[in-house]
Amino acid sequence: MTATDTGTSWVLPDQVFDGETLFENLAIAYSDGRVSKIVAAQNIPDGANAKGLAGIVSPGFVDLQVNGGNSVLFNQEPTSDGIAKIAAAHRGFGTVKLLPTLITDAPKVLENAVDAVLDSISDSAILGIHIEGPHISTARKGTHAARFVRPLDDATFSQIRRLREKNIPVMITVAPEAATNTDITKFCELGVVVSIGHSDATAKVTNAALDAGAICFTHLFNAMSPMQGREPGVVGAAINSGAHIGIICDGIHVADEMVALAIRARPVQKRMFLVSDAMPTVGGSKEFNLYGETVSLKGGCLVNQNGNLAGAHTTMFQSIGRLVNRVGIALEEALRMATSVPLNLMHAGNSTSPMLIGMDLEDVVVFDTDLSSIRHLTTALKAD
Repeated sequence: MTATDTGTSWVLPDQVFDGETLFENLAIAYSDGRVSKIVAAQNIPDGANAKGLAGIVSPGFVDLQVNGGNSVLFNQEPTSDGIAKIAAAHRGFGTVKLLPTLITDAPKVLENAVDAVLDSISDSAILGIHIEGPHISTARKGTHAARFVRPLDDATFSQIRRLREKNIPVMITVAPEAATNTDITKFCELGVVVSIGHSDATAKVTNAALDAGAICFTHLFNAMSPMQGREPGVVGAAINSGAHIGIICDGIHVADEMVALAIRARPVQKRMFLVSDAMPTVGGSKEFNLYGETVSLKGGCLVNQNGNLAGAHTTMFQSIGRLVNRVGIALEEALRMATSVPLNLMHAGNSTSPMLIGMDLEDVVVFDTDLSSIRHLTTALKAD
């Protein structure tokens, strides 16, 4: 090989995950602050500026359900500054792209949240928005406030149109009980990712919503009708479907055994993805206000004053570690669940090349092979 181009540097990690596959003996080239190519380690140019790096290099994580962080709850601070604080908190734990998530609230709060996302979309960390409610089932509302739950209305359509006119990705969680199949189809025609959640529907009703265009399920097992012998419910319909499914893997919201069962039972692969469902305690204080009530972090659980679960206190990196070390999922699959699968669901992935190619070095992470610690590649290159 001839000498490398001036300005191109190379790093040789123990392993490289490119968004799809986990490799050994690869070298990563970077220039102008971006990954430019990935080649076999033995094929780096003669005289290249290359250095070894302990650990696994991977694209940073993509989280499609982030309620808060850095002591900020999106519902309480639906502003561009609030979004920036939330994103900064999660970046510290390896999440480089996210959907700020607004849970059930008043119409004015949704309007403010949409304004905030429109103001923040130049930030590469902000993929769009996840609107989780208010069009859900009161029977499966979870910690969402019943006083704000309502059938789908024109106000929500109006706000979503504002986002889609700017081509901003939108995910909306709805229950079939609160949104007709015609409504679901209308959302799909706007390019919205419709996710079924907070629903007490039967499998038959759920499947009809899928036929209408819903392509996702929100935090499997939580706030949805369970799978039973004679009635599969939303859970059974989800697992049996070809839709994408988000799942919380913190050992609290879903038992590890059930996470494993769901992943292994899917008829179509690469359709499960991790979400944190994170609240303001990630990178923040141990308490926050939700609907005027105090939610506290106790023994790793976030509970409201009635002792009910109120969101999660976990990160994507912790979730990957649990998937691998406790659930028994291969690291390659766990990493896909935190990177390319959610990104492709939101139509934000590049199917023509590995996810890692072209990424800003600030959005690339490196972590120990035992999944004990993580840092951004830029930090690792400066330190090593």
